Amino acid sequence: MTGTPRIRVLYDEQIIAKRIEELAQEIVRSKPENLLVVAVLKGSFMFAADLIRALHRVGLEPQVEFVHLSSYRDGTVSSGQVAILRDVESDVRGRDVLLVDDILESGRTVTFAKDLLMARGAKRVSTAVLLEKPGKRAVNIDADFVGFTCPDLFVVGYGMDVAHSYRQLPFVGVVDHANQSPDLFDKK
Repeated sequence: MTGTPRIRVLYDEQIIAKRIEELAQEIVRSKPENLLVVAVLKGSFMFAADLIRALHRVGLEPQVEFVHLSSYRDGTVSSGQVAILRDVESDVRGRDVLLVDDILESGRTVTFAKDLLMARGAKRVSTAVLLEKPGKRAVNIDADFVGFTCPDLFVVGYGMDVAHSYRQLPFVGVVDHANQSPDLFDKK
């Protein structure tokens, strides 16, 4: 990359924090039982951590697990094939599972994970995503709990990256493409 890119804030820290508290209220109203939160790595780690703390504040005591799935590999465009890089270790049979992901775009990753957990005997698998891009679906799925409907832009921050950069940002932003390598910023 040439120069330091500028990042325009799309959703700031305060807006995200407020929406996560609202999502926790929505989730508690769904009356989950024996709740297991499964965070999809890597992109959801910040959202999942904040959501789990918010769930605690509304009286839920979920157990927490992680699954590392990838359809991007080293690129910025989904390959269409989902691979399990790290699997859930807990038994999900008979449990309510909340699958947490950063962004619902094509839907392939969330659908793969949801189908996998249901096949393993979960009683119910709900999905929570920070962002959704409804016009980008390749499969028929909607998230149960959505933070924000996102414009069709390549977003970074709050756990999401481009070439392993910007995950640490406390907000969701859009990279200014000026003076940047165009192949690096295909839409995510």
